Amino acid sequence: MFTSRRRGLTGRVLAVTGTVLAIGLATVPAQAADVLAPDEIAMSGNVTHVANVPKPTALAGTINTDIAFQGDYAYVGNYGGFSIVNIKHPKKPEVVSSVVCPGSQMDMSVYGDLLFGSVDSSRNDDSCSSVGQSAANKDSWEGIRIFDVSNKSNPKYIKSVETSCGSHTHTLVPDKTGKAVYIYISSYSPSASFPDCQPPHDLISIVKVPLKNPTAASVVATPNLFPDGGNPGESLPYPYRTSATTGCHDITAYPEKGLAAGACMGDGILLDIKDPEHPKVLDVVRDDENFAFWHSATFNNEGTKVIFTDELGGGTAATCNEAIGQTRGADAIYDIEDNQFTFKSYYKISRYQADTENCVAHNGSLIPVKGRDIMVQAWYQGGVSIWDFTDSANPHEIGYFERGPWEQPLNGGYWSAYYYNGYIYGSDFNEGFDVFKINDPRTNQANSVKVDRLNVQTQGSYPERGKGVPGGH
Repeated sequence: MFTSRRRGLTGRVLAVTGTVLAIGLATVPAQAADVLAPDEIAMSGNVTHVANVPKPTALAGTINTDIAFQGDYAYVGNYGGFSIVNIKHPKKPEVVSSVVCPGSQMDMSVYGDLLFGSVDSSRNDDSCSSVGQSAANKDSWEGIRIFDVSNKSNPKYIKSVETSCGSHTHTLVPDKTGKAVYIYISSYSPSASFPDCQPPHDLISIVKVPLKNPTAASVVATPNLFPDGGNPGESLPYPYRTSATTGCHDITAYPEKGLAAGACMGDGILLDIKDPEHPKVLDVVRDDENFAFWHSATFNNEGTKVIFTDELGGGTAATCNEAIGQTRGADAIYDIEDNQFTFKSYYKISRYQADTENCVAHNGSLIPVKGRDIMVQAWYQGGVSIWDFTDSANPHEIGYFERGPWEQPLNGGYWSAYYYNGYIYGSDFNEGFDVFKINDPRTNQANSVKVDRLNVQTQGSYPERGKGVPGGH
């Protein structure tokens, strides 16, 4: 979410409240700011809002973040910890348990009985009772937390691994032998005053987790991805500046293709990860004209394209308006040929948002439609957008959902929106956990695709039928 690295039990399913506007979708240019009231909901005619689970009381004071899925459960991150939601019946999701364990952002992934959570806020120790403490203090801690979630009603915190500059996000890369998983740790914004986060910080940290002995997890490599120092950035004022590269914000792996794509502040990179402990940079791209902060990446199913997102304004600014326009705070589509990127086009939602609404490209995932490239994506208070980029040069929206402005300006909306086993799940800062259904001839084929696990930053090819775990999801 935020471009600044340092910053400071059973839910009840509610019916959709407020005025609901079902709107037919037209492919039109960007339009005037919406006029939705705070309780109003607008959606395209092919999208249904199925259910909402408010944030559990224990985590009500902090915002929801990312989501991971396994079996009949969704794991919902929160700055104050995480919740486990039973989604066996998507129309009636239920919170099974909540764990209070503060430390933003709690980026989530799950593998077997293990849940991993990223902590990128400096704490006085690694415990769930920790409090914030300056990173200038050598005794401070930040990194990755590991939980045993074999008992969904009573998760157990079993291990922590401290990493250089903490863990803003992380990516699982399963070992080919099935004996371990690697965790690629993305972090950034070093300072000469931080003993454990010294500049230049051109690296990522790689943690190896032996699956039979997860408490032996440790950092096994810290490869330098930017030996030339990366993008030096610009000194222009917001929103025109390009970020300097001082680490990566997010990495998405496609293990069966041996590739990963890194969104690294001022740079987008393509990695060879056939040897997961020794990733190699294949290509680097920059866009100093329109991209301010390279935030995240998504491959298409064939691994021949990458969508990079630009988190202009760090998720705390109104960047979906006429003043910013359609090429900043957007997605950029790159084709891949011979391990090299070629820029094709930008995509941004066409509904201008109010100046009180933080809105920018954020986390999303593919909808598994064979032969087409379709994605669902969160745009903070811009809502949830479903869009087609099969033609890389001509992407277009095919569905959406959004709420009116949150009561506190520039402080709301969807962090993540992901497709999993027939439904779309969204994690809203303040409104909780939402379930949606799209009914559209262009996406209905995806209803037959079932997977056992989905960690969005670990992609795999779609299974043909039945259940599977594509690419180690």
